[in-house]
Amino acid sequence: MSITPAFAFLLTFFLAFSLVKPQPLQGSVRCLDCPLNSDLSGLQVLVKCDKVKKLAMAYTEEDGGFTTELPSDGTGTATATPSNCMAKMMGGPHQLYISNKDSVVAITSAKEKGGHFTTATPLTFYKACPEKGRCGGKDNGFASSKTVDVPLPREWGLAPSSYYVPFIPIIGIP
Repeated sequence: MSITPAFAFLLTFFLAFSLVKPQPLQGSVRCLDCPLNSDLSGLQVLVKCDKVKKLAMAYTEEDGGFTTELPSDGTGTATATPSNCMAKMMGGPHQLYISNKDSVVAITSAKEKGGHFTTATPLTFYKACPEKGRCGGKDNGFASSKTVDVPLPREWGLAPSSYYVPFIPIIGIP
């Protein structure tokens, strides 16, 4: 009995992908100014590794823990060491205050046996602006979006002036 080339190809294909195990990452976030046992669910954490184009995203659970897999490029070569992987807190359902030095943490191997990776330190944030921090908004160059409302007599039957007063027609001359 001989093996056909198509069967050999399929067998090789499935064996190549079955040898690549996803590498789980378990980490946590910590609120520095929240009361004990606060709900920390719904915060987004992004994981990026060097030389891998894909990103991994996780959402935290109620206790602040999150679980995801380290990103891989899908070619069957998983990231061998997490020394080149970083986790970053991206935000949540409410405004968070994160210092620049605490916004990104490295990923390391877990000390207990289990074959998973973890963040070197928990990602930390504040729910309110810390006293020492500068929490003012940045001026991004946009002006106020208030409109001008010129009072017009109702009997004229026109729409409110805010619909057409700021309109400046562009007249093209050929």
